[in-house]
Amino acid sequence: MGSNVFAALVLIGVGLFFLARNLGWINTGIGALLATWWPAALVVVGVVMLLKRK
Repeated sequence: MGSNVFAALVLIGVGLFFLARNLGWINTGIGALLATWWPAALVVVGVVMLLKRK
């Protein structure tokens, strides 16, 4: 069930990002966003993996 919740939150986050971009609240491209934030994604994945072990 934990992975389903995580996947749902990821989809909600991606959807909110695209909605904000379409509404003009965010003025950046996906490439620039990924180039900046990919290390944070690795940290999140690592934390999730650690929490799943317990």
